[in-house]
Amino acid sequence: MEDPVQDPSTKLGNWFAKPLFWQPQYAIFVSESTFLPVFAPLAPASTLALRFPDELAATLRVHGAPESFIAGELCAMDDVVVSRTNSRQILGVLNEFAFVANRIRKLHPEVTPLELALNLAETPVGIYGKTYRFPINALRQLVEAFASRSSGTETE
Repeated sequence: MEDPVQDPSTKLGNWFAKPLFWQPQYAIFVSESTFLPVFAPLAPASTLALRFPDELAATLRVHGAPESFIAGELCAMDDVVVSRTNSRQILGVLNEFAFVANRIRKLHPEVTPLELALNLAETPVGIYGKTYRFPINALRQLVEAFASRSSGTETE
């Protein structure tokens, strides 16, 4: 494993994952910049990084992101680096989402991972007393900024 990537090439930033030992097993991924959650089947773990972009694309589509935004993210994700995070905030968000996801699945075993991701995206997460954000709102702001730049309406 390498040291954490400093400058991500994606608008959503670096992604971090945590395994969830459900049946079947999944991994929850969280965007560093938005805390957007995405679930991907864990097995086989050796190809998880290769399968994750498809799950991200499906999640972004359901959130209403434009295809041009999705295509840009997927293109920028061509290079994969596996490393540990040194961010206690990201670890906390991953742990919080895993806890909530486990509780929801226990109460509603019929919920799909995509439905779960949509539900968690509306959950405020962050550091107590400092920075909280709703992942869905952070994603919307990012997509709106992308659309403004793409259409040339952004003022500098």
